[in-house]
Amino acid sequence: MSEQSKAIHVAVIGAGPGGYPAAFHASDLGMKVTLIDPEAAPGGVCLHRGCIPSKTLLHVAKMLEETKAAAEIGVRFGTPEIDLDQLRGWKRKVVEKLTGGLGQLCKQRQVNHIQGRARFSSPNSLLVQRVDGKEETVPFDFCILATGSRPVSIQEFIIGSRTLNSSSALELPDIPKTMLVVGGGYIGLELGSVYAALGTKVSVVEMTPGLLPGADRDLVLFLAKRLQQRFESILLGTKVTEMKEDRDGVKVKFCATDGKESERVFEKILVSVGRRPNSENLGLENTKVKLTARGFVEVDGQRRTAEPAIFAIGDVAGDPMLAHKATAEARVAVEAIAGQKTVFDPQAIPAVVFTDPEIAWCGLTETQARNGKHEIKAARFPWAASGRATTLQRDDGVTKLIVDPSSERILGMGIAGPGAGELIAEGTLAIEMGATAADLKQIIHPHPTLSETLMESAEVFYGQSPHFMQRRK
Repeated sequence: MSEQSKAIHVAVIGAGPGGYPAAFHASDLGMKVTLIDPEAAPGGVCLHRGCIPSKTLLHVAKMLEETKAAAEIGVRFGTPEIDLDQLRGWKRKVVEKLTGGLGQLCKQRQVNHIQGRARFSSPNSLLVQRVDGKEETVPFDFCILATGSRPVSIQEFIIGSRTLNSSSALELPDIPKTMLVVGGGYIGLELGSVYAALGTKVSVVEMTPGLLPGADRDLVLFLAKRLQQRFESILLGTKVTEMKEDRDGVKVKFCATDGKESERVFEKILVSVGRRPNSENLGLENTKVKLTARGFVEVDGQRRTAEPAIFAIGDVAGDPMLAHKATAEARVAVEAIAGQKTVFDPQAIPAVVFTDPEIAWCGLTETQARNGKHEIKAARFPWAASGRATTLQRDDGVTKLIVDPSSERILGMGIAGPGAGELIAEGTLAIEMGATAADLKQIIHPHPTLSETLMESAEVFYGQSPHFMQRRK
């Protein structure tokens, strides 16, 4: 711990997956740290009202679906009874355990946690409105902005208590008989899956031709097929033109790309059409910090803004809006403040959609490669050829490698199937380490596991898979 580090005071605005790791890392490096957030304990939206609560409920949905699937192999359960109060309580306990743990770590690291909202009063000071009503001025040497994002709100789609967003839907106010999910992105599909498992007849409307517009179509195929069985309807290439409160719920008018119009009534509406950065009402006009047209804070490779003393990380600093990206940026920003040589330059940031099946990818996608006219070779190993997937009754998946045909370096990986989110880390490591398809092929994977599909996809690249013979062109 240097004397220089001891003299540095870092203020962190926002205690989400970017903010609290930044505060903790700065403290570990010997800096004086003030962490400012409206919540009583660190965690941010991700832990309080996002990633963790949604995965808690998705776990419940998975258990409910598995009880149905068990009948196919001769194991039959009675109809599950759902105690909604107990389910909410369990979700709350998970959140409280994790946020409470972070609160203890905050104290152990001697981070000054102020519950309130902060605004820049100058390039080197904050005015904090505490939740107890008091105001406090916090001077700093450096500040890290980690204010995150919020769901996009469409005013004409707000119909009182019948309209939910990604946060309010996680509160499980009730289990409606019918629900329309507006937006076929990952948040809408995850939450739609939860409500469908709990007994709601769920419909999804998406204005583009397919679900999960950012993912490769061959990965989405497996999810779309399964959701067609679980959801009441999936309306693709369709826009919502009007919503109006009706005696029985919300009357929704649709218009398809072919001009065909339709109308249906739903008990609840879940609007999930994206998120926007929390970059307003921060007093940025009192600094040199610049914003993009979409409201993101402009940063350089060290996450430093146009104001030398202010850094920005996480959702507020740009896409992709992912918790793990924010955490990685936190380390870079703090180490830059400490004077270390560092830069945020990942070769691959994994993305995971926690539906069933899960979809995950990292590095270059096949769609990006085709659109950018990159010469690639895609090698796919279908899970129908996986022994482990067959024993799990889940051969509805695929592992795909995106390989540079000349150097044979792995440029990207995509996985569809149960546990894809766990498996994709190996692909991310391979890309970051500059591994080739030969490297992956030669690494002995345990049998029988789903991780073998990564090795076998590399074997497919060379036409040497013992379990799958690719058709010769």
